[in-house]
Amino acid sequence: MLYDEAIKLLTNKGNFYIDLGLERISKVLDLFNNPQDKLKYIHVAGTNGKGSVCSILASILQEAGYKTGLYTSPHIWEYTERIKINGNDIPKEEFSQLIYEVTTKINENKIHLTEFEILTVVMFLYFQKNNVDIVVLETGLGGRLDATNVIKNNLCSIITQIDLDHTDRLGKTKDEIAYEKAGIIKKNCPVITSMGYEAIRDKADEENSMFILATPFVNPIFIEALSLKGMHQIENLALAVNAINYLFKDISDETIIEGLKKVKNPCRFQYIPEKNLIIDASHNPNGIKALRENLDYYFPNDKRRFIFGCLNTKDYEKMMSILFKEDDEVFINEFDYPNACTYDELKVKCPISVKKYNHCLNLDFDKLTIICGSFYMIGNMKELKNFL
Repeated sequence: MLYDEAIKLLTNKGNFYIDLGLERISKVLDLFNNPQDKLKYIHVAGTNGKGSVCSILASILQEAGYKTGLYTSPHIWEYTERIKINGNDIPKEEFSQLIYEVTTKINENKIHLTEFEILTVVMFLYFQKNNVDIVVLETGLGGRLDATNVIKNNLCSIITQIDLDHTDRLGKTKDEIAYEKAGIIKKNCPVITSMGYEAIRDKADEENSMFILATPFVNPIFIEALSLKGMHQIENLALAVNAINYLFKDISDETIIEGLKKVKNPCRFQYIPEKNLIIDASHNPNGIKALRENLDYYFPNDKRRFIFGCLNTKDYEKMMSILFKEDDEVFINEFDYPNACTYDELKVKCPISVKKYNHCLNLDFDKLTIICGSFYMIGNMKELKNFL
């Protein structure tokens, strides 16, 4: 099967929805002899930072000689970016074949999976077939009922920053959301977190899981080595280093440092100096707050131009009120994606005057340009590929 045909199968309109639960994917995995049960995992949930924590862990483990699988979402340009072994995307040919096998199997058995569930089955099959040593596994949405939570052989769980996001599905308060994230904690497996929510502590007690509260204090040589920039990354780094130190006593500080130098997680406060351009896929108020703090810290005196777009499922009014100053130049990117905000929706809620983005990047190098608001918007900006 050709890659384009596989993508059409995957993105069929009937697959694009969210339906949390483990029953359907468990039935399908059983038809494939449960590849997920043959692998070991570090499972990561949270509202913000989980992609960075996963990328840091995977880079250190690869540097230490482990054959490391990495599953993250969403992607920027291609679906194959979500599934990696030792930093390499799954080949399009293999991806296409697995998509065909999974969609054929679910159609034959009349089991309907969502797009994310199909990808998750493909990931388990690919990693099991290639005998990876450890899978660094990022949840898609929540934790307790997320498709990734079918796993059993969990080395540890990590829970990153929790904030109000997806409140229609995960709960209206941070405590309710913490309860959903805590659902990834497994019996007799440690949980490492930077937040001491009662729901996380209670779940750890229930599962006889060691509760480890990671403080945001990290050896300065690790901070200096980390290729990802931004003050918020220190907390993510602390979570990852705590997990490595607890689980892998044989991994030296020197190996950790070399791994940190090689971490790749594009479009997270990514600065392209020759273009005076920052790309940051901050997509909720907590992420936007981190972006604003980083801009004020690293570029306090720069004039700023924003290209902003987001989904209408986010608190975009709060996001814009946090991010924009009176003298900023703001362009609204009305991009093609389900639930994407229109120019008019954002304009009426923006605290300052805005212009419509015309999909042409004419950069004035004397002004710092920041592209932010949504992974999906960045992925739609094909003109960005020339700069990355």
